[in-house]
Amino acid sequence: MTQLSAWDHPEPLALDSAPLPEYGTGSLADLLPTVAAGMGVPGLTATITELTPADRVCVFLVDGLGWEQLRDHPDEAPFLTSLLAGSRGGTGRPLTAGYPATTATSLASVGTGLPPGLHGLPGYTVRNPATGELMNQLRWQPYTEPRPWQPYPTVFQLAHEAGVHAAQVSSPVFAQTPLTKVALSGGSFHGRLTGEERMDLAARQLAAGDRSLVYTYYAELDGAGHRYGLASDTWRGQLMYVDRLAQRLAEQLPPRSALYVTADHGMVDIPFDEEHRIDFDADWELSAGVALLGGEGRARHVYAVPGAANDVLTCWREVLGEQFWVASRDEAIAAGWFGPHVDERVYARLGDVIAAAHDDVLIIASEREPKESALVGNHGSMTPAEQLVPLLEVRS
Repeated sequence: MTQLSAWDHPEPLALDSAPLPEYGTGSLADLLPTVAAGMGVPGLTATITELTPADRVCVFLVDGLGWEQLRDHPDEAPFLTSLLAGSRGGTGRPLTAGYPATTATSLASVGTGLPPGLHGLPGYTVRNPATGELMNQLRWQPYTEPRPWQPYPTVFQLAHEAGVHAAQVSSPVFAQTPLTKVALSGGSFHGRLTGEERMDLAARQLAAGDRSLVYTYYAELDGAGHRYGLASDTWRGQLMYVDRLAQRLAEQLPPRSALYVTADHGMVDIPFDEEHRIDFDADWELSAGVALLGGEGRARHVYAVPGAANDVLTCWREVLGEQFWVASRDEAIAAGWFGPHVDERVYARLGDVIAAAHDDVLIIASEREPKESALVGNHGSMTPAEQLVPLLEVRS
């Protein structure tokens, strides 16, 4: 049963109270265009103005390393903490991930340099307008042709065409995935199993060109947070390992290089009780008039049966009260949740109703999403714990 009603919360959250991502000035989508523009790649603009150009740039993306989580764990991450603003010589500051703050969306924003409304991966699962089915954009299931789904070139492709040595160093399992093809391809891909191998190879790839753009990635911190939570020894142990990896890479930077450590989203732990986990599959109010439930627990895309969109919007606002920002598709677009513009091809992928968590709460679906509903750590919304990711710099 839902714990809140319109009687409990007669005034829903105002949409203009949602802290919007800093598209165009300080979001993940601005990072690679800024560094590639500094290398002379045409057609790109440096919008993160405090970043000084470098001939060789490596972006090390740690899945799930939120700014607030890093700041709260200095003992586990002494090297990364030393790069924060306020530390001796540190200049690190936060970027915003973009909405929703989830891996598929953020990796596409990083690689294409575009906000979600343009690259078209606006959630964990979204409706494919051509089939009417939910598509998981992380696992790319059910399969759809990648290039029509995301037709824009990546920054790596543009850099490669401009004569920059472009490379990605990641797990071999990502070499041929559709997400890699549409978000991170361009130049060469190098698969390595261990974090140490990736750091060492990323440094060698940096040195391989007079101008180099290299991306490397580590996923296991996010997995530990999802399974065990941010308070777990497992998560803290992973953070300690990430800290050692970042230092290992920093110590091998060739001359004229910049290393940027960042992430795709932060995370929050959600208690396992009915107050904090509202079960869509057991709630007749929230499910009334809903054809498909997309997104994830803290960032839902809600697809209404024909003719029911306004009723679903009204119900979700009344039932969820002050716990979620609840918007219609057009309201979310007008508010800029997905960026300044939304492509026509992306419009129908967005929910008729979009719900972004404000409080420490989830909309789970225990029957249709049993694995996701059992996660300890979660993300997706616009709260600082999820949106803010580090931008840490080391230069040689």
